[in-house]
Amino acid sequence: MKVLITVKTYPIPSAKYDELVCTAGVLESGEFVRLYPINFRDLPFSQQYKKYQWIEVDAERHTGRDVRKESFRPDCDTLRVIGDPIPPKKGDWSARAKFALKEKSQSMEELQAKQDQDRTSLGIFRPKSIDDLVIKPDAPEWKPSFQAALRQARLWDKRSVSKDPPRKVPFKFQYRFKCDDDRCSGHQMMIEDWEVGALFWRLRDKGATPEEAAKSVREKFMNDLCGPSKETHFYVGTVSSHPKSWVVIGVFYPTRRAPTLFD
Repeated sequence: MKVLITVKTYPIPSAKYDELVCTAGVLESGEFVRLYPINFRDLPFSQQYKKYQWIEVDAERHTGRDVRKESFRPDCDTLRVIGDPIPPKKGDWSARAKFALKEKSQSMEELQAKQDQDRTSLGIFRPKSIDDLVIKPDAPEWKPSFQAALRQARLWDKRSVSKDPPRKVPFKFQYRFKCDDDRCSGHQMMIEDWEVGALFWRLRDKGATPEEAAKSVREKFMNDLCGPSKETHFYVGTVSSHPKSWVVIGVFYPTRRAPTLFD
C-alpha cells in the first residue's frame, strides 16, 4: 500500500497496543486510509515519516471490533519512507491538494450521511466559519491502569526504545465551527491532532506555565492555521470505541488565494 501521510494523532497509552498513534492518509486515488497501531516513537529514524510524505507498507484490513471501512493494520517491519515530504511553495499547497482534496466533502453533515450509508469514518471539508478554540482542563496524568499496563508491556518488548509513556496534555482542546450546509446548527469537536500536543510541550519545555502554553496553542491555531489569510480545511475521523463520535485529527491550511484553488 502506497500512502501519502496527512494526519498523525497525539499518542496515547494502550494496554493492547503499547501506545496508540492513529495515522491517516490518502492513496494516489484520493481514497482515505487509516493505519494503526503504529508505535511511532519506537520506529527507527529511517522509518519516522512526516506529514505529506509518501510511504509504502504491507497492511491488512482490521477485523472484529473495528468496523470502520478505512482501517488497516500495518506490518511496521515493512514500512518504507519514499522521498521527501511534498513542500508548500510560498503558501501554495496545490501539490498537496492534488491528493488530499481529491475526495473532499462539503460538510460534517455530508460525512455523517456517508457514514450512515457506507461506514465512512474519515474525511476532509472546509468549514464555513471557525468561531473559537475552546480550552478545558483535563487530568494531568494518564489513568494509573494505562501507565501500569504500558510499563509492563515494555518490560518484555525489546524493540521498545521510549520506556516512559507519552506526556499527557492537561487540557482538552475543541474547535467550535459551522459548516456551509443548511443542515448545520454548529459543532464543537475535540482536537486530537499531533501538532497540538507537540506545540504545547515545546512551549512548556521553554518555560511557559501550563496555562500560558495552552493560551499560546489557541493563539497559534486561531490566528495562523485558522486565520483569515488561510483557506482552512479540517481532517476528521471517528473514534474506534465510539464509532459515531467524530474528532478533528488535522488541519489543511493553505494561504488564501483569489480565485481560490480549493473550493
